[in-house]
This record gives sequence, structure tokens and C-alpha cells, in this order.
Amino acid sequence: MILLMTTFADEVTAAATVRKLVEESLVACGTIIPKAKSIYSWQGKIEESNEVVVFLKTTQALQSTCMKRLKALHSYEVPEIIAIEPTAVSELYAAWIENSLLLK
Repeated sequence: MILLMTTFADEVTAAATVRKLVEESLVACGTIIPKAKSIYSWQGKIEESNEVVVFLKTTQALQSTCMKRLKALHSYEVPEIIAIEPTAVSELYAAWIENSLLLK
């Protein structure tokens, strides 16, 4: 299992993107966490934005394809797309992710 993390400007965009990735069988699940505050440097200025954090669950085999598709769907010029490889995952949960993506 691979966990992909990204951020969006709003929940509507986040939900639409997660739904598209699930429909395309690139992720088994996406968890949307609203009300994050990001403080970052952009084009020489310190910016502050309210964002939505999204965690996407996929497989190692789909990681590259999923990251490319997420970038294509994303509205940000430089989207945050980070792959995290968990050191431990519940066997039942990992099996559910694998089976969800293999069945489609």
C-alpha cells in the first residue's frame, strides 16, 4: 500500500478529484480533511491559505500512474503530491485496498 498526500483549495474540488480517481480505479479510497492552514513561500512572498488535505490509498503498482493523473487533474500550478510508504498496515485493510483495485 502507498499513501498519497495532496492539498486542494476547497472541498468541492477535492471531492471531485477523489471521486474521479476512485472511478478510474487508481485509488481505493480518499480521505478529505478540511480546514487546514498552510503557510508557505511562493514567488518570493510568504503566503497563508486555507486548504483541504487529502490522503489517497493506492498500491505500489499504481503509484506512478496515480501521481501523474492527480497532477493532470489538479488545479494548482505546483501541486503537493507526496507518496508515503507506511511501515505497517493492517493486513485486512491492505487486502481491501488491493482487492478493490484489482476487481475493476
